[in-house]
Amino acid sequence: MLKLFKAAAFTAAFLFLSNVNSFAQDKPAFWDDVQAIKQYDRVYAPPKDPILFIGSSSIRLWVDFTKTFKDYTVLNRGIGGAVTTDVDRYLEDIVFPYHPKQLVIYVGENDLIKAATGDAVFEDFKKLYSDIRAKLPVVPIVYIAIKASPSRAQYLSKGIRANILVKDFLKGDKNTVFLDIYQPMFDKDGKMQPKLFKEDMLHMNAAGYAIWNKLLKPHLLKD
Repeated sequence: MLKLFKAAAFTAAFLFLSNVNSFAQDKPAFWDDVQAIKQYDRVYAPPKDPILFIGSSSIRLWVDFTKTFKDYTVLNRGIGGAVTTDVDRYLEDIVFPYHPKQLVIYVGENDLIKAATGDAVFEDFKKLYSDIRAKLPVVPIVYIAIKASPSRAQYLSKGIRANILVKDFLKGDKNTVFLDIYQPMFDKDGKMQPKLFKEDMLHMNAAGYAIWNKLLKPHLLKD
């Protein structure tokens, strides 16, 4: 009887651990990051009705974010490395609960690595946009164009194509702004400027963000 009990206990423990390990292996990308954000929100209450910044690392790593937007109620919920489908997956976790009065979105650049075409990037954006609009039909949105990063020059044509498609798609929505930061980041000769980037030639430094800040602020809602 004791042997049977031990065997049953062992089997139950094994199944439990298997389920835990299976869950750990099956967790979607950035699940842990999102849980950390939610835990942070339980400790430090986020501001009410913020301008919510979402997207990938260009959002998360925004230089002097709090200081730059001190005259606005803002909240940064960028996730480094995220692609468009990642942001879409977590709308119920890091967008809708905050009841944002405005959204600022930068996502799509990471998509260029695996996406077959710029059209594919655009299709994922349309899904994200549709899912946002299903619950936030009139909330103003600023979509920041995909930038040209020196370290990803080989994907430039896909980024250009995606930008064109997104810009054309958003023309019909009066509550949405397509913010073209792409062209302003080139020099007068139409070349990319490494001086706007950190050593990895992907993430921007303060000089790069200064261009974004100047273009973005006129579109932000004051309190």
